[in-house]
Amino acid sequence: MKPTDYNFRVKDSILGLQFLFVAFGALVLVPILTGLDPNVALFTAGLGTLVFQFVNRGAIPPIFLASSFAFIAPISHGVKTWGIAATMSGLVAAGLLYVVLSFIIRLKGDNFLHKLLPAVVVGPVIMSIGLILSPVAVFMAMGKTGDGAIQLVPFDQAIIISMVALFTTVFISLLGKGMLKLVPILIGIITGYLVALFFGIIDFSSVEKAAWFAMPSFTAPEFNWQAIVFILPIAIAPAIEHIGDMLAISNVTKVDYLKKPGLKNTLLGDGLATSVASLFGGPPNTTYSEVTGAVTVTKAFNPAIMTWAAIAAIVLAFVGKLGGILATIPAPVMGGIMLLLFGIIASIGISTLVREKVDLACPRNLIIVSMILVFSIGGMTFNFGGVPFSGIGLGAITGILLNLILPQARKEDDLF
Repeated sequence: MKPTDYNFRVKDSILGLQFLFVAFGALVLVPILTGLDPNVALFTAGLGTLVFQFVNRGAIPPIFLASSFAFIAPISHGVKTWGIAATMSGLVAAGLLYVVLSFIIRLKGDNFLHKLLPAVVVGPVIMSIGLILSPVAVFMAMGKTGDGAIQLVPFDQAIIISMVALFTTVFISLLGKGMLKLVPILIGIITGYLVALFFGIIDFSSVEKAAWFAMPSFTAPEFNWQAIVFILPIAIAPAIEHIGDMLAISNVTKVDYLKKPGLKNTLLGDGLATSVASLFGGPPNTTYSEVTGAVTVTKAFNPAIMTWAAIAAIVLAFVGKLGGILATIPAPVMGGIMLLLFGIIASIGISTLVREKVDLACPRNLIIVSMILVFSIGGMTFNFGGVPFSGIGLGAITGILLNLILPQARKEDDLF
């Protein structure tokens, strides 16, 4: 079957469930880590995927959209600082930024994005996302709350649980075959959960209280300038990531989706999916590489399969018991998984610099990378009209501005 075919079959519905299973571990991990409702994330992943398919209905890539890891740090900070509703306004704005970029690409072409956001800017921004999150992972792996203030699980038990979850995920990633290799996070969570169950630290009261059928805890956005200014620049990294994902699925299916429907449409669909998800209180959506891997293994190119996966996600969102079970996952299990994931995020930033052959012996490049990392991770804060601007957003804006205003270094210049 060609990737452009769109025919509903019983077999496709079964494959759709399989692809949802591949995405499930990462999909629910983001809301669990950030204080959002996992059932809402399921609903908005399904809805976002359908929105993406509608926008690109002329040539639908066989991809599934779900919770973006790039936004974990800003969502966590936003929820603690301004609350879920205010944070959602920033996420709506992030999705609309994709929309704006898609229209600029329509006018100026695909190269515009690469010129505005070269690897020397995007690489360190991605690195800072992972590095800023690393203390949260360490605290949770040690059985504490994300800020390290409260010990939730005895240290000795927490370390065992988190390390089992971590190394199970690592070994499945390295040694797993076929579909097994595509669900390392899910298997890591299950294994860590079983160890936590052995230690008797899991409280099932949330499962007992949950109804079988329940409305997800939808949250409408509340306009908040501070949240918008803080979160908006962080959309830069996922926008670049989107291009990589489109290239990946094009290579798998042998169909050039950068030509049709084109980046102008796929980025528009991704942006609208993110904004729509945020209108319901869900995390931003992004194309899932795990699902692209599953497409590679199964050779299931029919985009209707992803429609079934989206419908299944929406249906599961209304199963209250599922949310109750997810709420029982102890901190050390999630901490063990996070140790790997946040390190990988930072490593992807490094690989971005390496892949694009960014010359760090060049003073100009070294200055841009250095300022992004220090401003993002060091806690630098600027106030614009009383609105504090810091973290990843400040680092991203700093990198963009420096890239635009700094003169090109002479070849003979060297800082060392």
